[in-house]
Parts: sequence; structure tokens; C-alpha cells
Amino acid sequence: MSACLPGARALPDSQYDLSTYWGRVRHTASITDPRTLLVGNAGLESAKNLLIAYKQGQIQSMTPELWKAKKIVDSTLHPDTGEPVFLPFRMSCFVLSNLVVTAGMLTPNLGNRGTIAWQVANQSLNVAINYSNSNKSSPLSWSKIAQSYFLAVGASCSVAVGLNSLVPRLKSLSPSTRLILGRLVPFAAVASAGALNVFLMRGEEIRTGIDVYPVSSPQEEKSTGGEVESLGKSKKAATLAVGETAVSRVLNSSPIMVIPPLLLVRLQRGEWLKKNPRFTTPVNLGLILVTSYAVLPLALAAFPQRQKVRADSLEKEFHGRGGEGGLVAFNRGI
Repeated sequence: MSACLPGARALPDSQYDLSTYWGRVRHTASITDPRTLLVGNAGLESAKNLLIAYKQGQIQSMTPELWKAKKIVDSTLHPDTGEPVFLPFRMSCFVLSNLVVTAGMLTPNLGNRGTIAWQVANQSLNVAINYSNSNKSSPLSWSKIAQSYFLAVGASCSVAVGLNSLVPRLKSLSPSTRLILGRLVPFAAVASAGALNVFLMRGEEIRTGIDVYPVSSPQEEKSTGGEVESLGKSKKAATLAVGETAVSRVLNSSPIMVIPPLLLVRLQRGEWLKKNPRFTTPVNLGLILVTSYAVLPLALAAFPQRQKVRADSLEKEFHGRGGEGGLVAFNRGI
């Protein structure tokens, strides 16, 4: 992120008020804008140079051009490492990457093998996204990544296959109700396994803790450029960070799990789709795409990415060591 760039002058966190939910929604919509994916290496370097010029005092105030540069940098670089996140796993590509897997899971008459294959693909993508956007102060070993991956895949496949087998046995329900439940099965598996995936992939953070930093006053930020030393690793902060991220995943997937399938059932009762059944899958994917883009900023903004808590709410070693207002901050991850 922009905080990793050299310079003694701190950049503003956002052009929106991040202390309010709607301010975070607008900020999140900015950094998840898929148009940032079209910016190549040259565009990223140009954006970084502009922000460095501001941090070094060569540019005196934030301009629309600088805000655009910050948007590019914040949507591309990891806030802990300062390195670009691999493009398919950026949050600005989250909807598009998931749409590919969703299209596979919606393939008619998949059967158990097909369901398992696409759940494996879905969980592989979830693992990559969760790992790429996690807090990097407690890195995972390859063996831990592999262990978490297989646990997440096993859980997801169990839920998906179990639900697929359950729905046809509900003979007491009307055919239309069974149809709706059948449409919800893939998404129920995605929602439950998605939250579990976060805990499994970021479990090491809870076990070892993540770095927390004292919150700087505006005067201190000006003198340090926003760079402060870690107070140490907190397991309580890590638990909060991982838990909030898991909740945001559920908040993101739940509307997608419910709205498109129910709308599609309604549209299928209309004459147009009855006469043109070949358009059912494209219409469904279109509904999912629109819903996903509408919901993603709302879900990710539920909690601040850079979370602030009272130092006294963490382990005893952090008591009395908070910065301004007795607060410490940490990167929650996305």
C-alpha cells in the first residue's frame, strides 16, 4: 500500500471518512474497482512516483490525479509487504475470478464428481485469495498452507455433496420448493466453506499473533511519515482480525447465495426464458455478476481494514502502551 512508499510525509488514509460505514463503502468500492486491473507495470510505477513526490514534499496537496494514483497503489500492493498482489487474487478481481468458478458450479447435471471438482476449484481460489490478502506479519509455511487447503476442500465438498443428496429426498416439499433449494445448494456450500476457509488459512495468525502498532497523532505522522515500530504480536488482535474477515465473507456470499437463484426461478416462469431456455445460464451469471459487484463493497466495509482497538483490551503486555487515545492499530486483512 501507499504507506510502504519512501518519504517522511504521511499520505491521508482515504479521501472518504473511514470512521463511518458509508465512507468505508465508498473507499472499498474504489479499491475494488476492476478498472484498476487494466493498469500495467508502467502505470503502477507512475502512480508510485506521484505518491513518493507527495511524501517527499515535492507536491503540496492531494489532487484528483494523486487520489487516482493512490487508488491504483492501494488496490495493487499488499499493505504489509508493499509488493503487488498477484492479479487474479486482488480484491479488484475478486468478482471476476469467482464468476469463472461459479459458472462451473452452475453447470447442469454435474453429479457428485462434477460438484466435487468445482468445489475443489472454488476452495483453491479461496485459499489463494485469503493467503494473498492476509496479514503477513505471521507468514504460513508451505506445510501449513497445504494442511489448511486440504481441510478447507474436505469441508466444502462434504457440505456440497451432503446438501445435493439431501434435497431430492425431501419428498414432502413441493417441486417448486425443491427447485429453489436445489439452486441454493452450491451457494450454501460456498458461504459455509468460505468462512471456514478464512479460519483455516489464517489460523497461524491466531496461534502466533499479528503485529500491532501505536496509533500516531497527526503531528507524529507528519514527522515519521506514518511509519512506527511494532509493539509486538497479539493473539487477541489476530482473533479479532480473522473473525471479522470471516464474517465479511459470509456477508458477501449470503446475498449472492439467495438473490440470483430466487430471481432466476421467477424469470423462468416468464414466457421469454421458457421460449429461450439456452439463455438460462447466461442470465443467471449476469444476475450473479451484478449482485456481486453491488454487495462486495458493502460486505468488505463492515469492518475497517486497518482496525483500531484499545491497547488495554489486548494482552497485558500491551496495557498502557497505546498511542493517541490509548489505541493500537493492526492490518485486519481483507
